[in-house]
Amino acid sequence: MLDAAPAFVAFERVQKSYDGENLVVKDLNLSMPKGEFLTMLGPSGSGKTTCLMMLAGFETATHGDILLDGVSINNIPPHKRGIGMVFQNYALFPHMTVAENLSFPLEVRKIGKSDREQKVKRALDMVQMGDFAGRRPAQLSGGQQQRIALARALVFEPELVLMDEPLGALDKQLRETLQFEITNLAHDLGITTVYVTHDQTEALTMSDRVAVFDDGRIQQLAPPDELYEKPQNSFVAQFIGENNTLDGVIEEIKGNTCIVKLDSGEIIDAVPVNVTKVGERTKVSIRPERVEFNRDRLHDDAHTLKAEVLEFIYMGDIFRTRLRVAGTDEFIIKTRNAPDQTRLKPGEIIEIGWLAEDCRALDA
Repeated sequence: MLDAAPAFVAFERVQKSYDGENLVVKDLNLSMPKGEFLTMLGPSGSGKTTCLMMLAGFETATHGDILLDGVSINNIPPHKRGIGMVFQNYALFPHMTVAENLSFPLEVRKIGKSDREQKVKRALDMVQMGDFAGRRPAQLSGGQQQRIALARALVFEPELVLMDEPLGALDKQLRETLQFEITNLAHDLGITTVYVTHDQTEALTMSDRVAVFDDGRIQQLAPPDELYEKPQNSFVAQFIGENNTLDGVIEEIKGNTCIVKLDSGEIIDAVPVNVTKVGERTKVSIRPERVEFNRDRLHDDAHTLKAEVLEFIYMGDIFRTRLRVAGTDEFIIKTRNAPDQTRLKPGEIIEIGWLAEDCRALDA
C-alpha cells in the first residue's frame, strides 16, 4: 500500500561525501508517502543522521536528488523548505518564554499577531502544556522542554517534521510516554515524520516503516513486525532485538527450505533467505522466544537439540535462560512467567526445539 502511494519525500540515488573520497551515504533510493511515520535506525556512523540533515537542508548531497512533493529541494535553503525540526537538546531560546519560543517561527513567516496567538495556544494544548506559556525553558523539566520543542516544530503546521534522537536525554519511563504521544499526534495530524534513532525499541513501537542503516546503505526497509520476524541479512537479525545464531554450511536447498549442517555436526532445517548454493557458509538465526523446552509444548514438527543450562535469570514478566547448545555458550531462550512454566537449574541437561519456519539461514 505504501509503495503504491505517490511519494511525498524521495531520495533518488543520493550520495554524500565529506572529504571527496569516502561516502557516508551510498546511492540512497527511498520514497515515503504523505502521512507516513518512518524511522531511520542504525548504529553511530551508519549514515542515518546525514540523511536527515540533507533532507533538512543543513547538509548538501554530493550526488543525486532529494524531492519534496515532487519538487527538487537540493538548492532550497533550510528556512524555505517549510520543515519542522525537533532535536535531542531541545534548542529552545533561553531568554524567551514558552509562548515567545513558539511565536518566533510564526513571526519569521510574517503571520499576524492574532493568528499567532491562536496557533501558539493550539500547539501548546496539543502537547498538554497550555498552562506553561509564561515560563522560561530553565523553569521546565527535560520532558516539558521536549514537549515545547515538539510544539514549536508543529506550530506553523508543517507537512513534514524531522526528529533527531528527540528522546535520547530523557529517562526510560518518560521516554516511553512521549513515544506514544508523538506517534499519536503525528497520525492524528496526518504529518509525515522522519525520525532518527539508534534505539531499536523506539523504532519498533513508533514507526509505520523502519529503514535500517549500516555502512551508508539501507540494509532493510520494512514495517516493524516484518523487520523483526523476517530479517533479510545477518546485520539486521543481530541489530534488531535479541537473536541466536548458529554457524554452519548449506547441505541442500529445496524450494522454501534448506538443510544446514552445523559446525558442531547437527543437521537442521531452515528457511533460506540470502543463501543460494550448496557448500555456502551461513549463520542460522532463531529468536529466543521461538525456542521451547517444555516437552508437552514442543510441536511434532519441531527440531530438537540437547542443551545444558548455564544460567537462569528471573526478569519479572519473563525467564531468560542461557544455554550451551551446538558449540555455543550464548544461546538464549525467553519464556513467559506463567504458573506452569518450569524453572530451570544450572547444570540441567534439557531438550530444546523450534519450528523450521522460525529458523532463517542468512549470510555468514
